[in-house]
Amino acid sequence: MSIVETTEQQQETKKRLYDYQLNDLNRIFDVFDNAPDNYNLLYQLPTGGGKTVVFSEIVRRYIKKHDKKVVILTHRIELCKQTSKMLTGFDVKNKIINSKVKELPDQDQYKCFVAMVETLNNRLNDEKLNLEDIGLVIIDEAHYNSFRKLFKFFDNCFILGVTATPLSSNIKLPMKDNYKQLIVGDNIATLIKNGFLANAELYNYDVALSTLKVGINGDYTVKSSEALYTNSLMQSKLLHAYEEMSKGKKTLIFNNGINTSKEVFYSFSRAGYNVRHLDNTCSKQERKEILKWFKNTPDGVLTSVSILTTGFDEPSVESVILNRATRSLTLYFQMIGRGSRVLNDKSSFLVLDLGNNAVRFGPWDQSTDWQHIFKNPDMYLENLRLDEDIERDFVYVLPDLIKQRFKGVKMTEFDIKAEYNKVIQEGLKSMAAIERSIEHHSEMCITSSEDIFEARELAKLLQDDIAYRIKKYSYCIMNSTQNYKDWLFEEYNRKLRLSFNGKF
Repeated sequence: MSIVETTEQQQETKKRLYDYQLNDLNRIFDVFDNAPDNYNLLYQLPTGGGKTVVFSEIVRRYIKKHDKKVVILTHRIELCKQTSKMLTGFDVKNKIINSKVKELPDQDQYKCFVAMVETLNNRLNDEKLNLEDIGLVIIDEAHYNSFRKLFKFFDNCFILGVTATPLSSNIKLPMKDNYKQLIVGDNIATLIKNGFLANAELYNYDVALSTLKVGINGDYTVKSSEALYTNSLMQSKLLHAYEEMSKGKKTLIFNNGINTSKEVFYSFSRAGYNVRHLDNTCSKQERKEILKWFKNTPDGVLTSVSILTTGFDEPSVESVILNRATRSLTLYFQMIGRGSRVLNDKSSFLVLDLGNNAVRFGPWDQSTDWQHIFKNPDMYLENLRLDEDIERDFVYVLPDLIKQRFKGVKMTEFDIKAEYNKVIQEGLKSMAAIERSIEHHSEMCITSSEDIFEARELAKLLQDDIAYRIKKYSYCIMNSTQNYKDWLFEEYNRKLRLSFNGKF
């Protein structure tokens, strides 16, 4: 590519594309220029990186250079509309092929078509449509497998798949079977560093997932997830996490199951919070009204079921709560990505993880070897950490916001396992370790309080720390039955409250 050509392209696109997007675009066109006409290429860019912007510019340039038509495939009607609007912004005249479009008598008037997978598949199978002179097919959210059924209709076209996570949604149908090559864009950490994405401040909550079952699609079943996350203990943990970290912030809560989301709605409503519930049974009008409410409500809490993982952009989100566990790397990135859009002076957002997801997959902004995952998806999935190991190895750290409430306390950490070994060596009963732990928590509360009422309020902030210490102690004495831990948790809190008497 000549310097003059590069300069012209930058002038054409400088108002719309950033340098990293232009760089990716040029790499993609290098493949266009050197690969066969029927080559299948995959392009990865993180959620929020502007994939739609990049492929809209690709469409504009491709049509100008090759004078052939382009088809863009999406799996949701909302994505169709967003894509069509973006293309129009790039001066690409396009037509949406939705359920209302039965035939295309006017196809000569367009160089680009945006279509739903199922709709186009039905029309092509019924031979109702005959798309002519197609040279390029772009597949948005390419990790979904519904697109594969359409490949046979575009045997002689260049296919460009676009995704944030080049890992198939079906473990039995790896993406490497359909794409010859992967181009990887800037990673999340780089986009954060350069100010294109907000930074996620992530807090893990200790959750026992032993009751969850894995379904045939490789992820946890809705039934087992609902049984865990609708119970009163988990609902209380969620509400406590919100009040502790996200209260007053615009918050998005992701659940696995409609019943769970509705239960969250009831719990937050009873507690007096501004909350709405959204799932795929809501009508188009209800969805529109709820999202408008969320956009205009600074302290709004929106609880939902996966429906907002794609095709939803609300940069004003300040807090994302993962009230579910998932074994899907794609879903993990998509959920957190909903809070990553930058807006005005927003440079960070909260992520509260109640599903051990960050421990399972690693931090959201860590470097991911997408080339290795693309080529070896089985190896990646087989090496995901087991929930039993995650739970046993979990280390709870008091969040900074809670530590700030314990002014004047030098040591907020307490190693219950080390204390257990110590009391055994001293010839004492193992319960002495728990007594010393209670003393430590008592001193933290008393040192930081003016009166007994404030001490009791501070004790409420220590519930996750107490549960964590009890779990570690249970491992030490090899008694980790839930009944025993529940009893010890109640007894611990009772003794902690009593310890404040006469100290003020």
